Order: sequence, then structure tokens, then C-alpha cells
Amino acid sequence: MASSSGQGGIQQLLAAEQVAQQIVNAAKNDKYARLKQAKEEAEKEIAEHRAHLENQFQKKVSASSGDSGANVKRLEQETDTKIQHLKTEAGRISGDVVSILLKYVTTVKN
Repeated sequence: MASSSGQGGIQQLLAAEQVAQQIVNAAKNDKYARLKQAKEEAEKEIAEHRAHLENQFQKKVSASSGDSGANVKRLEQETDTKIQHLKTEAGRISGDVVSILLKYVTTVKN
């Protein structure tokens, strides 16, 4: 009887070990599945964030390149206006400048 109960105990231990092994394997599989899912979610978030940043960058690039043409035109207009102003001022005071220069050139000092 002792051997049959010993045999039964061993069988119970082997069965319990198999059940425990199945539980451990199921837990490992669940862990790996969750890690894979988390990795996929992280990659998806990274791709979305990268796309968002790329979109913002493209908007800035297109805005700055569009503005550069407008800036060039604006600067050309400002330059032309300033040149015209200088020509007008030079024409207005050129007579005075000539008379001052003649006065200094023709005046003799001892």
C-alpha cells in the first residue's frame, strides 16, 4: 500500500508539474504577446509623431520660401524708393553744395 500511495503521490506531483509548466508557458506567451503589442503601438506613435513633425517642417519651409519672393520684391521696392529719395534730395541741394564749394575754393586765407 505504501508503494501504491507513493506511486499516486508521484503521479500527482508530475501532473501538478505539467499544469504548472502550462501556466508558466501561457504566462510567457501572454507576456510576449503584450510586448509585441506594446512595440507595435510605440512604433505607430513614433510614425505619427514623425509625420506630424515632418508636416510642420514642410509648412515652415513652404512658408519661408513663399515669403522670400515677397521679401525680395518688398526690398527691391524699398531700395528703389530710397534711391529715388536720394536723387531728389541730391537734385534739391546740389545748387547749394556747388555754391558752398565755390565759396571755399575761391576764398583765400592768410
